[in-house]
Amino acid sequence: MLRSMFSAISGLRAHQTKLDVTGNNIANVNTVGYKSQQAVFEAALSQTLRSGGAPGDGTGGSNPAQVGLGVKIAGISTNWTQGATQSTGRATDFMIEGDGFFVVQSGNQQLFTRSGSFGFDQAGNMITDSGAILQGWPATADGVIDTNGKIGDLTVPFGQGSAPKATGTGVLAGNLSASAATGTTIETQITMYDNAGKEIPVSYVFEKTGTGWTAHATRPDPSTGAPVSMMTTPAALTFTSSGALTTTSPSALTLDNLPAGWTGPVTVDLRSVTQYGSPSTVTAPAQNGYSAGVLETFSLGDDGTITGVFSNGESKSIGRLALATFANPGGLEKAGSSSYRPANNSGLALIGTAGTGGRGSLNAGALEMSNVDLAEEFTGLILAQRGFQANSRVITTSDEILQDLVQLKR
Repeated sequence: MLRSMFSAISGLRAHQTKLDVTGNNIANVNTVGYKSQQAVFEAALSQTLRSGGAPGDGTGGSNPAQVGLGVKIAGISTNWTQGATQSTGRATDFMIEGDGFFVVQSGNQQLFTRSGSFGFDQAGNMITDSGAILQGWPATADGVIDTNGKIGDLTVPFGQGSAPKATGTGVLAGNLSASAATGTTIETQITMYDNAGKEIPVSYVFEKTGTGWTAHATRPDPSTGAPVSMMTTPAALTFTSSGALTTTSPSALTLDNLPAGWTGPVTVDLRSVTQYGSPSTVTAPAQNGYSAGVLETFSLGDDGTITGVFSNGESKSIGRLALATFANPGGLEKAGSSSYRPANNSGLALIGTAGTGGRGSLNAGALEMSNVDLAEEFTGLILAQRGFQANSRVITTSDEILQDLVQLKR
């Protein structure tokens, strides 16, 4: 009877723990990145009443007779399956699709989390809601990221300036009409930039000749506004009967008469210019210069690269998020605030970029929701309740039998 009572007490404790785990799962049903847990029971030690015996001459063997001494919690396992996707539209919300953890720094402690809800502090650091700083590889001033180096704090410096770039190349494309009369001029314009990022309007002028077209480029004089040639010698363009530039025609214009403060020359690609019978449509679709700008916003790529978008329309890499995997994520210890720390049985953190080494990809503007299944949790809640009730009934029954035994003396 005493054995049954103590076994039932262990059952009460075990089912109370199961209730605690289930209650915690239900409480975190809307926690970003939360992974549900499950209490695993195992039988405790058994008392041997009679040992088993081997068969002998003329006798059969006997099995051991053992009475169990209750139940205990073997462990609390974690369900690492992927949670559902919740689209938020926030540029600072990141979701890991697959294995891996975000790496964050909290004081002198490196932690890991599946919760991708981040924000900024006054220094521009990307932080969790609890203040831990997101880790990765910051880019150099020219946008180069060395993922073989040491990870550090990821910062998005809004308002940071971007140096200007002088125009060095350009492109002309479209058609110069073969039906145009000699002396016809076609003009198209584009804005270029000098070394200081100053805008300079440039006009390309094409004039029909008896053998093809001449091309030259001009800019306005800063004082008078009169056109100033940007080419030492205009280019003579000739075309084949099929409308393509001939091999003897230049494949590019060279703008070598540039104003002070503009390192040149500028090479303008002509390979997309044709001479067909259709109307003239030649344009200047591109050049590679830009003015100074400031960082206005950013975007995240699937590989974790953070790309800054500047007010001058240019884009440059700011940094790349680091992801970590573990040989046994079930061995991680919870550190609070939806984060984990490595433990004896988790293995070391294997840090790298998204999409490599078994790490998942990243999805910006979305969060991974909790993987708690309420239907399963409520079923487990019922089982834990009934188990607790049944064990309490064993205790009351054992107590009634002991009471009957005491009353035998009367």
